[in-house]
Amino acid sequence: MANGLLYEIPKFQRDYTWEEEHRDDLWNDIIALWQKEELEHYMGYLVLQSADNKLFQVIDGQQRIITLSIIVLAVLKCLKDLVEEGMEPEQNEERRNELYKSYIGYTDPETLIKENKLKLDHNSDAFYRRQLTFLPSPRELKAKKVNASERQMRDCFLWCYEKIKREFSTGVNLAKLIAILADKLFFTRLIVSDDLNAFKVFETLNARGVQLSAADLLKNYFFAVVDKAKPRPLEIDELEALWGNIIDKLHGKKLEDYQRYYWNSSNKTVRKRDLFKVVRKNIREKRQVFDLLRELDNMADVYIALQNPEDELWKGKQDVQNALRELDLFDIRQAFSLLLAAYRHLEDKDFIRLVEACAVVSFRYNVISGLNPNEQEEVYNKLAVSISNKQPFDLSALKRIYVPDESFATNFSLKSFKGKPKLIKYIFSKLEKHKYNNDISLTSDIYNIEHILPESASFNNIPGWEHFSDEGIGRSVDRLGNLTLLEKDLNKKAAAQGFADKKPLYAQSNSRITQALSKLYDDWDEEKLASRQKEMAKMAKEIWRLPIQ
Repeated sequence: MANGLLYEIPKFQRDYTWEEEHRDDLWNDIIALWQKEELEHYMGYLVLQSADNKLFQVIDGQQRIITLSIIVLAVLKCLKDLVEEGMEPEQNEERRNELYKSYIGYTDPETLIKENKLKLDHNSDAFYRRQLTFLPSPRELKAKKVNASERQMRDCFLWCYEKIKREFSTGVNLAKLIAILADKLFFTRLIVSDDLNAFKVFETLNARGVQLSAADLLKNYFFAVVDKAKPRPLEIDELEALWGNIIDKLHGKKLEDYQRYYWNSSNKTVRKRDLFKVVRKNIREKRQVFDLLRELDNMADVYIALQNPEDELWKGKQDVQNALRELDLFDIRQAFSLLLAAYRHLEDKDFIRLVEACAVVSFRYNVISGLNPNEQEEVYNKLAVSISNKQPFDLSALKRIYVPDESFATNFSLKSFKGKPKLIKYIFSKLEKHKYNNDISLTSDIYNIEHILPESASFNNIPGWEHFSDEGIGRSVDRLGNLTLLEKDLNKKAAAQGFADKKPLYAQSNSRITQALSKLYDDWDEEKLASRQKEMAKMAKEIWRLPIQ
């Protein structure tokens, strides 16, 4: 910040939250630079917004920027101490003044009002400007009443001050320390012209695995809309409370994901990349902000419960729990908007029918057939909007994404799974229940997934499998027809056996489907594997079925 430019934390950005573990990590990096163990240190992305390239709003990176500013203030406090102690007072006073002007700002000589290079958010700026920049003593600082954000800043200042005072005893070294901060710590700076471009940056970087907080940008927009209406203090307090409630209820899950699912529960589908643009277009007035945040607060518990079948909300609703467990197992998120709308507007019996239907559709459409989830989301959205508009509910609205029996059976008869033991165990437990009325618990660890043709057949030269070529093994080993459930101890014995030696082990299993292998087949080849899988596909049509052919 020694470049004459001004930086501002948007008015309603997230408060300062860094704790000792964060400070300690940064301090260790700085000491490594001081001791020349590292030549430089990368601080990550800094997303800035500016209309004139003079004043920059810090959209992402405010925690790091504030911490670095506090470290500079702690260094300046140490220089002030040296002056007061009579150690090179003239030189150290000059160092303090020059460094203050370069990195913090200047003080009007008449009014003593601080003109700072960095302006903080509404919960923190007064404390930063009126307390920290005056370089108070620890005793003075500890005597002040502070809010949560101010407490974190105060603790950071005192912590840094003690560290610096203990490690650096001369004005020269203190000045060198700030030079290291300026020269050896570097960011990737991304500068955008407006908040819409800033949101696109968030989405692009998040898609590439760089996790920035688009929720901060959404918050700042909502609060800015309210702020323009000159709200009463109680309204800002209410807004803060609503926002805090929503974030707390989400338990770390992304607000922007939740908002998109909620929005799509009663409006035309918006893609993630377009969320902020749509919000900005439709939420323009104070009343709309409050309405939206109250609705998000009301439904946040339901959103979280949809992702947790064991949630208290589903107590006594075994059918809902089972269906949600299946959606969780399938890793399906496309149904969230529809289920949010259904929970709000449908009677319990229809909500249960719809959750179960989504599980069946997802198994046919996603798990077995691997079809385009975008089309699925469009169908769910159309039904969600219909439900939100109080239109009559009918499962036939899902017909477009309900894979017909013939196609589903064909896809099932060819399906392979590499890994995914929980999903495979689920499929076989359903087949077992359907054909033999035999219950196999999905939470039990009694069974392993047995590969009838062993996974290692091609490179271990296991006797009894010579009739399979390497290509045949590659085609066959992970197909559902080659898999079965087998108790762990039996599975261990069967691992490197030929089919003739495996049959007596299969006969001992409590899985009736596995027992049948020992009775129905004298040997095992690709033809028998395919035949077995086709029989499984016939059962699957009856198990995962809705009355909407």
